[in-house]
Amino acid sequence: MRFGINTFLFTSPFTNDSTRWFRQFKQWGFDSVEIPIEDPAHIDPAYVKRELDRHGLVCGSVCACLGPDRDLRGTAQQQRNSLDYLKRVIDQMVVLDSRSVVGPVYSSVGRAEAVPPAEYRKQWRTVVKHLKVLAAYAQQRGKQICLEPLNRFETDFINTCDQALKLVKAVGCPALKLHLDTFHMNIEEKCQGAVIRKAGKRLGHFHACGSDRGTPGNDHICWGCITKALRAIDYQGDVVIESFTTDVKVIARAAAIWRRIEPTRNEIAVKGLKFLRQTLKPAKGGRSALRRAPGVSA
Repeated sequence: MRFGINTFLFTSPFTNDSTRWFRQFKQWGFDSVEIPIEDPAHIDPAYVKRELDRHGLVCGSVCACLGPDRDLRGTAQQQRNSLDYLKRVIDQMVVLDSRSVVGPVYSSVGRAEAVPPAEYRKQWRTVVKHLKVLAAYAQQRGKQICLEPLNRFETDFINTCDQALKLVKAVGCPALKLHLDTFHMNIEEKCQGAVIRKAGKRLGHFHACGSDRGTPGNDHICWGCITKALRAIDYQGDVVIESFTTDVKVIARAAAIWRRIEPTRNEIAVKGLKFLRQTLKPAKGGRSALRRAPGVSA
């Protein structure tokens, strides 16, 4: 199991200059970095990969950024934009040697509507069609797509693990998996541990943050239940801190962060990592080495 940090906590957009954070991430003890690619033109993936190597880090995942102009269930143009964008991101993942593209790959974040059931079914068919194309594209390149349920305030399309599993099964490609997030599950699910067990081997990525988007462990989430469930399914993927603060204004506005949740963002990273390493460490006699998922390159 690797522990990573999403760079939205420190910068937006991520550019070549943002690699200056890598030294600090390594000093804090992170294994991997999750890079949100807001625009593929923002980075030279070969340069970023060299900087990762220089600091002894890996890009375990890239975070898909689907704004209003990218939506697999949107207008014809938005659908084309999304397909082109996600294929370019997957191409960059090959250079970055990144395993997964993660996030709500099905729709733009913030689109939450009360559509009639017939319209929802139509959108569903459209998204399935596009994800079949994208999953096959990723599989051919040895990568995986991990789709994330979001809470009801950020999407009306996929809110729960059950819905996400249904979508994964409808696409029917092993390169499409689940991405679960403790913040969203805290809002939408009855029991996070039960959800993790239900996801089982389809769980490809995991976001860990506090119930208020703050430091993991400095909250009311039942981390013991989560730990037992991750051990039960033998989860060997990345666990990434994805928290936000008011320091990065554009992300604070997008994530509705209106107040200072923790004293500093550094504290979220340092204390959060310490808590996760102590809490999620393998049970006595368990395995700790990271394994590669079958058919997926690290």
